[in-house]
Amino acid sequence: MAGYAYVAPSSLDEAVALLSEHAGQGKRVQILAGGTDLLVQMRSVDNSPRTIVDIKQIAETNRLDIGARETFIGAAIASAVLNENADLKALFPGLLESADLIGSAQIQGRASMGGNLCNASPAGDTIPPMIVNAGICVIAGSAGTRELAVQDFVTGVGTNVLKDGEILLGLKFPNPAPRTADAYLRFIPRTEMDIAVAGAAVCLTLADDGTCTAARVAIGAVATTVLLVAAAADALIGTKVDDTALAAAATACSEASTPITDKRGTVKFRRKVVGVLCKRAAAIARDRASS
Repeated sequence: MAGYAYVAPSSLDEAVALLSEHAGQGKRVQILAGGTDLLVQMRSVDNSPRTIVDIKQIAETNRLDIGARETFIGAAIASAVLNENADLKALFPGLLESADLIGSAQIQGRASMGGNLCNASPAGDTIPPMIVNAGICVIAGSAGTRELAVQDFVTGVGTNVLKDGEILLGLKFPNPAPRTADAYLRFIPRTEMDIAVAGAAVCLTLADDGTCTAARVAIGAVATTVLLVAAAADALIGTKVDDTALAAAATACSEASTPITDKRGTVKFRRKVVGVLCKRAAAIARDRASS
């Protein structure tokens, strides 16, 4: 592979220094968290020379901390590892289900939530659940660390806010309040291992009488970035998340979407399906929060 270089720093300081050095010299660097997208892209649409920086040896990117108030998930932790953690699945079932949808068992042994987010695909399955769970990106660079809401991280198709010399360390999520639950659903043309034609994530909180007191709804694969749909959340808040409220949330998602027509689905089809997915995901989240 002439023209490529590979390094696997063992510490965050080493990684940041390496990234800063390359940035100062105008040399291209690409981070490898799992590599399941990166390696495919290098063999197809983007094979220009670069230095690949593998972050899987860095302690901070492999840290999983389920605290009393918040949870931290390192950017390089494989989906297969996350899906074996019963405590994590109990806290964020929808988020973990989305990670379990990405590729085969072999892919999940490498792929990470952090990599899925940085790849910045509109159809990234873990991004809508990250957003509805109020995820926060922890970003490190030569100037120190900064934090940014996941909903503000992706800037377009394949682009994100990371500056030269920066790395996504991981993601923070506030632990769910009582009677709070999430859910994620997607539509794909095949039974497995395909890219979402549309996806919807919902997280909601119920009062003791079943009234929805808080909600967040996000939809994917129907715009250039994942969309947080406030109107859909508003349609659920103050209701018992009954059929009328679910239908209103579905309509809001369909109206917020701005999809394209391609070989996998038309604009009309995607708008319809994303509403259906919202309705079903909200019902699942409601039932989980009730139990």
